[in-house]
Amino acid sequence: MTLKSHDLAHIRSVVLAGHAGGGKTTLAEQVLFRAGAIPRLGKVEDGSAHLDYEPEEQKQHRTLSLAVGTFEHGEHEITVVDTPGYPDFVAEVVEGFHAADAALFVMDASGNVEAGLENAVKLGRSTRTAACFVINKCDRENANPLGALDALRAAFGGKVAPLHLAIGSADTFSGYVDLVHRKAYRLEGGKEVEIPVPAELAGEMALRRDQLLEAAAEADDAVFEKYLGEEEISDAELDACLHKGVREAILAPVLVASATKGIGLSALLDAIVRYLPSPEEEGPFAATGKAGKDVEVGATSGQLLVRVFKTAADPFVGRLTYLRVLSGTLKSQSPVFNATKGEDERIGQLLYLHGKEQEAAPELRAGEIGAIAKLSVTETGDTLSTRDAGLQLADIAFPDPTLQVAIDPVSKADLDKMGPALQRMLEEEPCARVERSATGEQILRAIGEAHVAVICDRLKRKFGAAIATRVPTVAYRETIRGKAQVHGRYKKQTGGHGMFGDVWIELEPNPAAGVEFAERVVGGSVPKNYFPGIEKGIRETAAEGVLAGFPLDDFKATLYDGSFHPVDSNELSFKLAASMALKEGVMQAKPVLLEPIMSVAIRVPEQYMGEVNRDLNGRRGRVLGMDSGDGTQVINAQVPQAELFSYATELRSLTGGRGTFSAVLDHYEDVPSMLADKIVEAHKKEHREEGH
Repeated sequence: MTLKSHDLAHIRSVVLAGHAGGGKTTLAEQVLFRAGAIPRLGKVEDGSAHLDYEPEEQKQHRTLSLAVGTFEHGEHEITVVDTPGYPDFVAEVVEGFHAADAALFVMDASGNVEAGLENAVKLGRSTRTAACFVINKCDRENANPLGALDALRAAFGGKVAPLHLAIGSADTFSGYVDLVHRKAYRLEGGKEVEIPVPAELAGEMALRRDQLLEAAAEADDAVFEKYLGEEEISDAELDACLHKGVREAILAPVLVASATKGIGLSALLDAIVRYLPSPEEEGPFAATGKAGKDVEVGATSGQLLVRVFKTAADPFVGRLTYLRVLSGTLKSQSPVFNATKGEDERIGQLLYLHGKEQEAAPELRAGEIGAIAKLSVTETGDTLSTRDAGLQLADIAFPDPTLQVAIDPVSKADLDKMGPALQRMLEEEPCARVERSATGEQILRAIGEAHVAVICDRLKRKFGAAIATRVPTVAYRETIRGKAQVHGRYKKQTGGHGMFGDVWIELEPNPAAGVEFAERVVGGSVPKNYFPGIEKGIRETAAEGVLAGFPLDDFKATLYDGSFHPVDSNELSFKLAASMALKEGVMQAKPVLLEPIMSVAIRVPEQYMGEVNRDLNGRRGRVLGMDSGDGTQVINAQVPQAELFSYATELRSLTGGRGTFSAVLDHYEDVPSMLADKIVEAHKKEHREEGH
């Protein structure tokens, strides 16, 4: 299809968000197909959906990445941004909210309000995004549209109000009642036709329309007075209140639908056009100008302001950059200025997106969403503007990844590809990090296990780098609690000059002060020119560890005596003698193994507090206190790092996907003796095997 040019008043953009399995992608596929934007109707179940076009999505039969589709409905241009419902891919949802002016929260009619929907609504409320709810799959087995409606109102309050009333449920679902105009519609021959309101729904219709009136009336003081006075409110007044209330995020109407049967889709598109805001109704965007001055830029200002909300790395075409034009016009084959990076970019061919289908666009105007390939420096979250204006938007805030895995190349060939592949992967994964740990391992941080699996699949498929994952090594440390005086002598005789180094070293604890070397040699028993070698032997051996192969820290080594040979002594001999002394002395000075203790803040709904606290006890955690706010409890605790590598997944399981946490290193403390013995024995066994 070829899109026509539309003015701002006739443009709408909506992000589809909610829990996995609500039918978001099927809903989007249906409206795109009916509008002629895609050539055939795809299905998620058989991997043929146009919006789920990544091989991993087709294999798993679920959405893993954001996808965009633009189509025409009457005189309007509508862009839908489909997002995953699985919590591991929350970055895609965040990107979707930065792309669209409004949200459609989609819920399965047979289920309760689940974590994915709760998190999406929380995100929408934090940004005051105008929204509607869609109770989808009203035709499926065990569907209960009225029960789903009541669950929504119980979870999110009375401002969530019914716009439609389902006619029937499960296999009897056939249409809906429009509560504004008190008319009923049924799907017949592929079209929705008006029918009399079923008599058995008269009482329910009156109840639900009053819920709608109560929520909508608050958008207009005069109408609210009439509502309180129990005066008649006309359909036109109610519709005007809905128009204003939805755009100002005062209320969110609830529609019913069956995406697979096509019931309610026409009414849904009409509601998008009628109630959700156009770009010019969204108000100005806050930006920073060249001199660091805060400015507001309206959609009609004419100044070029473009938000890059997603980057996809492709091995063949390079970066595919998804963008939303907030103001002005972006033209193909034109220069722009990346205000975030402070560099010029050249715009090539602009594209409208219809899932995996693409359509060339000569330009993208304010309010439109599209894409472009092969930008050289632009990344997710960047702002495109003009060099003169230098307008820059605030960064997109993404959740921090909390699941950690160590990654290794599968083969030597993969080792060569791994670095560049990870760098390319990070371009499209704002919720992933790659870093070097204190143990020297390469650590991939992600949102959850499914996120890690998809990253690994894409690294191999897109960039030919196969990586294996494993549990990271805990960054243990070693130290001493007692004192010791030890003798280290290294002597080696050869045919020519031999080697001779002889030292006496005193070891003692040096709490929180690192490794310190000192000397109090008298009478020149050890010449000063050998001191650097002795210190080097101490520090290098400490870095390698003595007890279990972990860095030895917080001790003081004092050289107080020794001897030398005028011919055979050299710096290396004394370095080796000092190393021998340290290894022997540590074992005499009450060595202990230390583990990193993390300061953890866990955010969970109150009903999960008991379960989470019990689990923390099983992880050797110490609860320090609790705070409350926004309907959640924050548990502040200290937990050993060893117990946290997979905690992101386990906390999600404990809380039905509702729990999150953050952790930072707080301090080190002694490993319990039984656990320390196992770690030391494992180290000794590894060295014995290496010796063979």
